Amino acid sequence: MARNQFDYVVEVESEEAVRGMTPDFTALGKLEARGIIVTARASSAGFDFVSRFFGPAVGVDEDPVTGSAHCALAPYWGERLGKQAMVGYQASARGGVVKVTLRGERVLSGGQAVTVMRGELAD
Repeated sequence: MARNQFDYVVEVESEEAVRGMTPDFTALGKLEARGIIVTARASSAGFDFVSRFFGPAVGVDEDPVTGSAHCALAPYWGERLGKQAMVGYQASARGGVVKVTLRGERVLSGGQAVTVMRGELAD
């Protein structure tokens, strides 16, 4: 287990364990962290790692695809896999692919997105 400024990162034994989790959101909500990132090395072709993000303490039981989690996962898996560029899959019900690249202390991330709302702030 690791911890960054906001979240816990918990590595489990397999992709199947990540996908099959049924978390106790009440218990997770009592942890003093924004969220819990659960991850494993991917067994599915085309992916380096899989993850899920649980944040009941901040009102989000499970986030479908979490950019900030991938910013933590990129250096975590980069060190373990010896890679600078990786592909992660967030295995939520909706799911999503996030490509990450380590650039010094920065993480570049990319993937497909859908605009669900537009707005303007008026003076």
